[in-house]
Amino acid sequence: MLMRTDPFRELDRITQHLFTGNATGTWTKPSTMPMDAHREGDEYVLTIDLPGVTPDAIDIDVERNMLTVKAERRPQTKSDKVQVELAERPLGVFSRQVMLADTLDTERIDAAYDAGVLTVRIPITERAKPRKITVGTGSEPKEIRA
Repeated sequence: MLMRTDPFRELDRITQHLFTGNATGTWTKPSTMPMDAHREGDEYVLTIDLPGVTPDAIDIDVERNMLTVKAERRPQTKSDKVQVELAERPLGVFSRQVMLADTLDTERIDAAYDAGVLTVRIPITERAKPRKITVGTGSEPKEIRA
């Protein structure tokens, strides 16, 4: 038999249950998922933790400048002989929305899922990349070179 040793975990579970009405996410009220974001060269990278989610249960949409990631962790099928002693891993629907800047190329977004981590790469548009502008002398303007 498994025993709990962290009294604060139970308090967190009760608090979540009181504020959300349930401990799992639903399609109308999904739970959030942890995410990191950073810039890597000429692209932004989002890493989202989705342990226990199968790749076919992940849905990524872009509408205008809103990136939406939805995933569902379904319960594992158990036989009638299995008696659950402890169930703390959240099940249900998880969702995250990220507003993308106009300087990001939403046509070339790439996503990969490995070891429970979803990595979304969003390239920066060519027009948003830094470029050098030459200053001319006299009355003749110089051309801008990229």
